[in-house]
Amino acid sequence: MGNNTSIEVVQATLADADALFSLVERFAMSFKPEKDAFTASLRQLLQDGGAWLSIARENDNVVGYLLGFDHYTFYANGRVAWVEEIMVDETRRRRGIGRQLMRAFECWAASRGAQLVGLATRRAAPFYQALGYEESATFFRKVLRAEDAS
Repeated sequence: MGNNTSIEVVQATLADADALFSLVERFAMSFKPEKDAFTASLRQLLQDGGAWLSIARENDNVVGYLLGFDHYTFYANGRVAWVEEIMVDETRRRRGIGRQLMRAFECWAASRGAQLVGLATRRAAPFYQALGYEESATFFRKVLRAEDAS
Protein backbone atom coordinates (compact mmCIF):
# COMPACT_ATOMS: atom_id res chain seq x y z
CA MET A 1 0.00 0.00 0.00
CA GLY A 2 2.56 2.59 -1.09
CA ASN A 3 2.18 6.09 -2.39
CA ASN A 4 0.90 6.37 -5.91
CA THR A 5 2.87 9.15 -7.58
CA SER A 6 0.28 9.61 -10.33
CA ILE A 7 -2.28 10.88 -7.79
CA GLU A 8 -2.58 14.62 -7.28
CA VAL A 9 -4.53 16.10 -4.35
CA VAL A 10 -5.90 19.54 -5.25
CA GLN A 11 -8.65 21.86 -4.09
CA ALA A 12 -11.99 21.10 -5.71
CA THR A 13 -13.62 23.57 -8.08
CA LEU A 14 -17.06 23.90 -9.65
CA ALA A 15 -15.62 22.18 -12.74
CA ASP A 16 -15.30 19.00 -10.61
CA ALA A 17 -18.99 18.98 -9.68
CA ASP A 18 -20.20 16.05 -11.81
CA ALA A 19 -17.34 13.73 -10.88
CA LEU A 20 -17.61 14.75 -7.24
CA PHE A 21 -21.37 14.14 -7.19
CA SER A 22 -20.81 10.63 -8.58
CA LEU A 23 -18.58 9.85 -5.59
CA VAL A 24 -20.96 11.52 -3.12
CA GLU A 25 -23.81 9.34 -4.37
CA ARG A 26 -21.78 6.23 -3.54
CA PHE A 27 -20.62 7.62 -0.18
CA ALA A 28 -23.99 8.52 1.30
CA MET A 29 -25.73 5.81 3.29
CA SER A 30 -28.17 7.68 5.51
CA PHE A 31 -29.40 10.21 2.98
CA LYS A 32 -29.99 10.19 -0.77
CA PRO A 33 -27.95 13.02 -2.31
CA GLU A 34 -29.95 15.38 -4.51
CA LYS A 35 -28.09 17.14 -7.33
CA ASP A 36 -29.57 20.62 -6.71
CA ALA A 37 -28.82 20.50 -2.98
CA PHE A 38 -25.33 19.18 -3.73
CA THR A 39 -24.64 22.02 -6.17
CA ALA A 40 -25.86 24.65 -3.70
CA SER A 41 -23.73 23.11 -0.95
CA LEU A 42 -20.69 22.90 -3.22
CA ARG A 43 -20.95 26.59 -4.07
CA GLN A 44 -21.12 27.50 -0.37
CA LEU A 45 -18.30 25.17 0.65
CA LEU A 46 -15.97 26.57 -2.00
CA GLN A 47 -16.44 30.02 -0.42
CA ASP A 48 -16.16 28.90 3.23
CA GLY A 49 -12.73 29.67 4.67
CA GLY A 50 -13.23 27.09 7.43
CA ALA A 51 -13.94 24.28 4.96
CA TRP A 52 -11.43 22.06 3.17
CA LEU A 53 -12.67 20.33 0.04
CA SER A 54 -10.00 18.51 -1.89
CA ILE A 55 -10.11 15.93 -4.63
CA ALA A 56 -7.69 13.21 -5.59
CA ARG A 57 -7.12 13.27 -9.31
CA GLU A 58 -5.57 10.44 -11.32
CA ASN A 59 -4.85 11.73 -14.82
CA ASP A 60 -8.14 13.52 -15.60
CA ASN A 61 -10.30 11.39 -13.31
CA VAL A 62 -11.54 12.39 -9.87
CA VAL A 63 -10.95 9.24 -7.80
CA GLY A 64 -11.54 10.54 -4.28
CA TYR A 65 -12.43 13.51 -2.15
CA LEU A 66 -12.20 14.79 1.40
CA LEU A 67 -14.49 17.35 3.01
CA GLY A 68 -13.43 18.69 6.38
CA PHE A 69 -13.73 21.73 8.60
CA ASP A 70 -11.97 23.44 11.43
CA HIS A 71 -13.42 25.49 14.25
CA TYR A 72 -12.60 26.87 17.66
CA THR A 73 -13.29 24.91 20.83
CA PHE A 74 -12.83 25.43 24.55
CA TYR A 75 -11.68 21.90 25.43
CA ALA A 76 -8.67 21.94 23.09
CA ASN A 77 -7.64 25.51 23.86
CA GLY A 78 -8.26 26.57 20.28
CA ARG A 79 -8.97 25.02 16.93
CA VAL A 80 -9.77 21.42 16.09
CA ALA A 81 -10.40 19.95 12.64
CA TRP A 82 -13.07 17.45 11.68
CA VAL A 83 -13.20 15.11 8.68
CA GLU A 84 -16.81 15.14 7.60
CA GLU A 85 -16.57 12.94 4.49
CA ILE A 86 -13.81 11.01 2.77
CA MET A 87 -14.43 8.77 -0.20
CA VAL A 88 -12.18 6.91 -2.60
CA ASP A 89 -13.53 5.21 -5.71
CA GLU A 90 -14.07 1.54 -4.87
CA THR A 91 -11.89 0.37 -7.76
CA ARG A 92 -8.92 2.46 -6.59
CA ARG A 93 -8.82 1.69 -2.89
CA ARG A 94 -5.74 0.32 -1.11
CA ARG A 95 -3.40 2.39 -3.31
CA GLY A 96 -2.61 5.18 -0.83
CA ILE A 97 -5.18 7.66 -2.14
CA GLY A 98 -7.08 7.95 1.15
CA ARG A 99 -3.76 8.34 2.97
CA GLN A 100 -2.80 11.21 0.64
CA LEU A 101 -6.16 12.93 1.16
CA MET A 102 -5.85 12.59 4.94
CA ARG A 103 -2.27 13.86 4.94
CA ALA A 104 -3.23 16.93 2.90
CA PHE A 105 -6.08 17.66 5.31
CA GLU A 106 -3.83 17.19 8.35
CA CYS A 107 -1.30 19.65 6.87
CA TRP A 108 -4.06 22.20 6.28
CA ALA A 109 -5.43 21.72 9.80
CA ALA A 110 -1.97 22.04 11.37
CA SER A 111 -1.27 25.19 9.34
CA ARG A 112 -4.42 26.73 10.85
CA GLY A 113 -3.35 25.82 14.39
CA ALA A 114 -5.67 22.85 14.94
CA GLN A 115 -4.80 20.79 18.02
CA LEU A 116 -6.30 17.57 16.65
CA VAL A 117 -8.17 15.98 13.77
CA GLY A 118 -11.32 14.05 14.60
CA LEU A 119 -13.78 11.99 12.59
CA ALA A 120 -16.54 9.45 12.91
CA THR A 121 -16.46 6.13 11.09
CA ARG A 122 -18.60 3.06 10.96
CA ARG A 123 -16.65 0.97 8.48
CA ALA A 124 -13.04 2.13 8.21
CA ALA A 125 -11.51 1.94 11.70
CA PRO A 126 -8.49 -0.13 10.56
CA PHE A 127 -7.66 2.50 7.93
CA TYR A 128 -7.62 5.32 10.47
CA GLN A 129 -5.73 3.25 13.05
CA ALA A 130 -3.04 2.60 10.43
CA LEU A 131 -2.72 6.40 10.08
CA GLY A 132 -2.17 6.83 13.83
CA TYR A 133 -5.72 7.66 14.89
CA GLU A 134 -7.13 6.20 18.08
CA GLU A 135 -10.68 5.56 19.20
CA SER A 136 -11.81 8.38 21.46
CA ALA A 137 -15.58 8.72 21.80
CA THR A 138 -18.96 7.36 20.82
CA PHE A 139 -20.77 9.22 18.05
CA PHE A 140 -24.43 10.16 18.48
CA ARG A 141 -26.76 11.81 15.99
CA LYS A 142 -30.32 12.99 15.67
CA VAL A 143 -31.84 13.59 12.24
CA LEU A 144 -33.77 16.85 12.40
CA ARG A 145 -37.06 17.59 10.68
CA ALA A 146 -38.50 20.95 9.64
CA GLU A 147 -40.84 20.97 12.64
CA ASP A 148 -37.83 20.75 14.99
CA ALA A 149 -37.01 24.38 14.12
CA SER A 150 -40.03 25.73 16.01
